[in-house]
Amino acid sequence: MSLRSRLRPADAISIGTAGIRARRMRSTLSALGIAIAIAALVAVQGVAESSKRQLLDELGRQGNLLTVATGQTFDGRPTPLPLTAQAMIARIPPVLSTTAVGDIDGATVRRTDRIPPQNTNGITVLAAQPSLPATLSARMVRGTYLDQVAEQYPETVLGNAAARSLGIDRLDGRTQVFIAGRYFTVVGILDQVGVAPELDTAALISFGVADRLFGLGGVPTRIYLRVHPDQVAAVAAVLGPTASPENPRDVQVQRPSDVLLARLQAKDAFVGLFLALGAIALLVAGVGIANIMVISVLERRAEIGLRRALGARRRDVAAQFLLESSLLAVVGGVAGVALGCLATAVAARLAGNPVAIPPETVAAGLAAALLVGTLAGLYPAARASRLPPADALRTL
Repeated sequence: MSLRSRLRPADAISIGTAGIRARRMRSTLSALGIAIAIAALVAVQGVAESSKRQLLDELGRQGNLLTVATGQTFDGRPTPLPLTAQAMIARIPPVLSTTAVGDIDGATVRRTDRIPPQNTNGITVLAAQPSLPATLSARMVRGTYLDQVAEQYPETVLGNAAARSLGIDRLDGRTQVFIAGRYFTVVGILDQVGVAPELDTAALISFGVADRLFGLGGVPTRIYLRVHPDQVAAVAAVLGPTASPENPRDVQVQRPSDVLLARLQAKDAFVGLFLALGAIALLVAGVGIANIMVISVLERRAEIGLRRALGARRRDVAAQFLLESSLLAVVGGVAGVALGCLATAVAARLAGNPVAIPPETVAAGLAAALLVGTLAGLYPAARASRLPPADALRTL
């Protein structure tokens, strides 16, 4: 009859956790390395997914938006479109709505007339129609948009970046800016418009005031249009001849949602880079666990020899240390996943994005921790199992 003992699962867990319980500080620090690496991996993936979810939502809302503009002059200024361009575009059956803006050349925007004219902060002045917020799905952060009163009186709506540049974050009815030699009352501040970034750095005034004060003549330089989602490509193909029958090749037709697609691709590239850095951190943490386990084997040689002398098999000794390293990594993995989810939620809320943590990311984090812990424990476990009982017992 064999005298060798058989290690039951409950006993294996008890023995495997004995080293962790006896050396709590060292075990905590070892698990902390895994936790930090897993938290970084989960947070990077979660924050990127939350941001992508917001971009995809916006892409779904803005995918049927098209813009029409003509070329530029030699000094970089946009040339105007024909006066009939917007009306002709609106007659295309799949077009749902249109709006237009017109550049006012040479107009500067300053906080007061005391500021030198050259300090413009890159803010442009655009004439805009009342239909702009509805067509672009733009919303107001402060105040109201241009109404019928703005067609007669000098009122302006600032883009989000323009308001920040001018130091305007609240409106009290007396807030004014100095535009081209005249004070305009600021009646509203637009939120960021992702598909029309040119509006973020602009001061918008009505076409009526622009025609009267600056001689714009109602001529647009850019037209935005909403199209039936299934007819975007077909409408884009006829926009040039429709907007400018005489010079259709000079008309630039763009789909602003392409900018969102480019941002999605850029985010994917950065996510890959950060995941690679997180994987390196996880590898370093695994090396740390392996180092701690080797030290543990050396410290517990007497225990190993005694167990072998009492009938423990090599596989039982190996399982003890392999289980210990795996448990360290799993505990660190669970803590890391929790920290990563918390970091994702905080970052998404601060950025105004929906919280999106893919379940596969959580599962991959735990699996990676277990794999690293298992690999880190292979060599120490094999070394412990090969210790001759007589040599190990000499350390008693």
